[in-house]
Amino acid sequence: MKYRLVAGLAALGALALPAAAADMNGYGYAPAAPVGPMSWTGFYIGANAGYGWGTAGPYSPGGFLGGLQAGYNLQFAGSAFVAGLETDLAWTGMNEGPYSVNYIGTVRARLGFAFERFLAYGTAGLAYGAGQYEIAGLNNDQTHWGWTIGVGGEFALDRNWSAKAEYLYVDLGSSTYNSLIGPASVGFDGNIIRGGVNYRF
Repeated sequence: MKYRLVAGLAALGALALPAAAADMNGYGYAPAAPVGPMSWTGFYIGANAGYGWGTAGPYSPGGFLGGLQAGYNLQFAGSAFVAGLETDLAWTGMNEGPYSVNYIGTVRARLGFAFERFLAYGTAGLAYGAGQYEIAGLNNDQTHWGWTIGVGGEFALDRNWSAKAEYLYVDLGSSTYNSLIGPASVGFDGNIIRGGVNYRF
């Protein structure tokens, strides 16, 4: 009798095990989806704000600035190396005396290394801007072209949002401004420190 009871329980267990296994494979239990490694690849857009200062002839314009940026990153498969391209445009309140910088824009390459959620990068490329010079009652604007170089860091807050901070050195070269006392050649070179947020697609 005992042997029959044991054999019956064993048969019941043999029938129950496949059902339990099937249950755990998705019918009654949903295993957590695997979380892949962080990737910086993709497009992004964002906004930034900060402070800029520099020299323009005898003047030292400085002030707050803010604007927008957009770009694309590519993180190479199996590597921490990240390459990207970013463009930005910032409206500025940088001024002193008769000279002011109305806006500064850049188109830059970004090269860096990712440490999971943190990306450290260097950046360099084209810079442009608009200066305004007012002297002896004559006010005129000129466009400047030059270059920029800098460093920065970006931290992924979650899958889509990230926060960044960066420093840029900007050399916008010289442009010739008209005035009642004759043409004046004025150049601008300066520094920008800013923070920002990006939404990554």
